[in-house]
Amino acid sequence: MNVSENEISKIVYEAGYLVHKALGPGLLESAYEECLFYELNKHDILVEKQKSMPLVYNEIKLDVGYRLDFLIEEKFVLEIKSVESLNDIHMAQILTYLRLSHCKLGMLINFNTLQFKNGVKRVINGTL
Repeated sequence: MNVSENEISKIVYEAGYLVHKALGPGLLESAYEECLFYELNKHDILVEKQKSMPLVYNEIKLDVGYRLDFLIEEKFVLEIKSVESLNDIHMAQILTYLRLSHCKLGMLINFNTLQFKNGVKRVINGTL
């Protein structure tokens, strides 16, 4: 299925909302990850969980790279958290992941909020 980053963003938001509505805040990130994976797989999109990505540094490919919480349709990075509040390091992390994975758009979701919308950040890779 050829789906745009914006369409993926909408699917991810709606799936995240369903998970947050059902579980509420206060659980471990791994619980939200599994439930979100379940919800995302209901859609006709490619969803890869804990996607290992190599790190390329000066022409050297290092297998000690990084793991994306979710890579969707090989073009959308989704990182999830369950923390008191999102801060600059969380934003820096997803921006780095977007840059290294050559993805244009991603989303950072913190499930540890009273209102789901307050924990969602849509992130654009400005280096492409």
